[in-house]
Order: sequence, then structure tokens, then C-alpha cells
Amino acid sequence: MVDITLGIIGGGQLGSMLAIAAKKLNIKTVIFCDDLDAPAQNFCNKFISGKYDDKNKISEFTNLADVVTYEFENIPYETLNEINKLKPVLPKPSVNRLIQHRLAEKDFINKLNIRTTRYVSIEKKSDIDALEDFLPGILKTTTLGYDGKGQHPISSREDLNSINLDFSRGYILEKLVKLKKEISIIITRFSNNKYEIYEPIENTHEDQILKNSKIPADINEKIFDQSKEWAMLIAEELKYTGTLCVEFFIDRNDNLYVNEIAPRVHNSGHLTINAFNVSQFENHVRAVCGLEQIPLKKISNAKMINLLGDQISHYRNSTSLKDNEFFFDYLKKEIKEKRKMGHITILV
Repeated sequence: MVDITLGIIGGGQLGSMLAIAAKKLNIKTVIFCDDLDAPAQNFCNKFISGKYDDKNKISEFTNLADVVTYEFENIPYETLNEINKLKPVLPKPSVNRLIQHRLAEKDFINKLNIRTTRYVSIEKKSDIDALEDFLPGILKTTTLGYDGKGQHPISSREDLNSINLDFSRGYILEKLVKLKKEISIIITRFSNNKYEIYEPIENTHEDQILKNSKIPADINEKIFDQSKEWAMLIAEELKYTGTLCVEFFIDRNDNLYVNEIAPRVHNSGHLTINAFNVSQFENHVRAVCGLEQIPLKKISNAKMINLLGDQISHYRNSTSLKDNEFFFDYLKKEIKEKRKMGHITILV
């Protein structure tokens, strides 16, 4: 019998699925979240609500956990570092600090001789005026922002006039590639050169929000192998423990580019719950808790569809799911436009 309590920072859908996976392995969970209505409280053994800089709440949470992980990147580094002095935080706080900053992240990837889109740091508005060869591009805040937040498509300098930019925050301008498709690699690193790696997942976005994912990805063998190789190289260089997602662009000439790293379980990996013998969530729990590594086996090809906003209502009231369809309700109380409310996985 394993006697481990896993602390999870963040109580959204990823925290929920981590708690569900932990329960399957007889591991107790305590969740610390700044949202009093966080849905993950439905699946954990103990729920603590408080701000991520509340020292009393941090202390209460840390005392209850044997090891700590997190479901999203934008947690103050100071909070993770303080917890790590008392209990192991995995992946380690320095990984999160690196990936919280888009410019540092891109520099790190390029130093590994891994291709990214061309990019440049933007510290003031006049910096963009001299960078015509980076347009069209995407202007992003160097910190914070996901699902399209903090991101501005720029096709010409005139586009800047309609955007209210706060240059005290810092930006990165990334040149657009002539995009053919997007894929992601989900990889779990257990220790030095010990991995479980899922096959490339093909993703479709709308308004910079993931709409659906599928396996197998419609890609050639070179991209199949290169994407996995680059993901392993990144995970090893970071000395990563747990599940990691690397998002890629493929251009019209079949060149591969790393877009972003997510130091956590990932939306595009939801289909692993039904399509593999071990999900990305279970593998993450196994890795951070030091449990046995189990070889991956694919059960089925699959497609995952995100349910955004009011799309959830139809499925909450439906009893007509087929045997190969699996509905996941994130149990979020408030329905908001473009908010991820649940997903459907279809085995094919």
C-alpha cells in the first residue's frame, strides 16, 4: 500500500484529472487553489483555498503534502521555491521560472539547436518600427497569457494603433510561419533517459484555443521521429520530472518548429485517458511520486473535441453517447464563452 499525499497547486480540469489518476493509484491528494469554486475539490481528499502568496495557506498545504506538483505555469516562482525548501516540488521550480518567460524559453530551445520561429524582444513601440522583416507576426507578452490571451496578430505597423500595449510588461514578436498544421508531443520523464512518450498528436485551433486533437497525426516519418527526439532532448536538458508537452508548428515545406513548452499535463493529451493503457495524468503521478514506470501501449486511434462555453449543455442533458464516445464534464459552475467546460473523446 502506497502512503503518499500528493499536493496539487491549481484546481481546474487538469487538477481534477490528476486527482482522479492519483486515486486510482491509492495516492491521496490535497489541492491548493485561489478559486473557491474550483472543480477539482470534487475529486481530492483535502481542498485548501487561498491566494498563492498567502503564507499561512502555503504552510498548511505544504504540511499536508509529501510531494507537490502543479497544473498550470503561472504560479509565483517565490511560492514554488518556498515550498521546495520543505517538500520536493516536481517539476522543479526553476523549470517553471524558465517557461514562464517566453523570451527565455525561446533562447533555451535555440541553444539546443532546435528550430523555432524567428523572434525578437520588444521593449518599446519604436522597436517594432524597424522590424519589417518580422511581419506578419504575433506579438506576445513575455509572461502570462494562454489560450490566446496576451497575444496580438500583427500584419503591419498600422495594426499597433488599435492595440493598447503596456510596454512595462515586455513583449516578444514572433514571425509567422506558413502553417500547414500543428502537433504536440506528450512525454513523461521519470529519471535520466527514462521516458514514456506518446505518439505525435495533431491539433486544430480556433481563435488560438484548442478545438480538437487526434491520433494518428497525418505527418511523415521524418517529422514523427524528429518531434519525439526534440521532446526527449528538451526534457533531458531540463532534468524534468513528470509529464511535459511540447507544441510544434509544421510549415508548408514540412519544416518542424517548436512553438511552446508546457511544463505540465496538457489539453491535447486528454485523449490518452481512453486511447492508451496509461494516461498522461497517471504517468505524471507515477513520475513525481516515484512509482513504477509502465511501458505504454496504444489501445485505439482517437479524436478529442473540446466543449467550449454553452456547448457543454447539450452533453450534460444527453443520454445518447455511443460505446466509443466518452464525455468528460469539468463541473465548472459558471458557463462562459470560450471557456473549456468539458470534452468528448471518440475512439476510432
